[in-house]
Amino acid sequence: MTIQSTQAQSVVPAHHDELILVIKRSLFKDIDTWHGLQAVEYAPYAELIHTHKEFLPRSQMEMDPTYKQIIPYLVFKHQDTYFLMQRQAKATETRLQSKYSLGIGGHIRQEDMEGSDLTVWARREFDEEVIFKGNYTIEPLGILNDDSNEVGKVHIGFVFLLHGDTADIQVQSELKSGTLLTLEECKKFYDSMETWTQIIVDYLVK
Repeated sequence: MTIQSTQAQSVVPAHHDELILVIKRSLFKDIDTWHGLQAVEYAPYAELIHTHKEFLPRSQMEMDPTYKQIIPYLVFKHQDTYFLMQRQAKATETRLQSKYSLGIGGHIRQEDMEGSDLTVWARREFDEEVIFKGNYTIEPLGILNDDSNEVGKVHIGFVFLLHGDTADIQVQSELKSGTLLTLEECKKFYDSMETWTQIIVDYLVK
């Protein structure tokens, strides 16, 4: 994710100040020693979240790096193409407005919780953000941590690769547009991508 403003002020409008799922940063082992996308076993992290989950106001959490907001981050793939989206200029998260993203996802609210199965949360996020008329399988890629900027410091991503059987996919919600592109074509938008998406592109290329 990429910052557009580093001013110490809330980036979430009052009417969007929902209670979101967070975990104390100190509960993530060795989080201060690595950066990027790291392949891990998801089960222990799902149990960690289930045991230590808190639901706190989003406006406070955006400014509190002692917590990590849990974000399912879903990358859609069909054959050799990936679904690259652009956020609207009026997206709720002002620091990500108009940025390009491979990640479908968002915050988890208490009413979104069903057990500790991360794939259930991932499917819900996918259904909320896009319209897809087909079937897909989910492949866990790993956990994404990026403390290089103010947005990344307060979020942690659980990244999934969704393999779809059709190209019939389109955006909704706060997304402006979306199109299926090869990795080489995605790289043309690299400088305008969220930092998280840049990290994933680098990972997939390698």
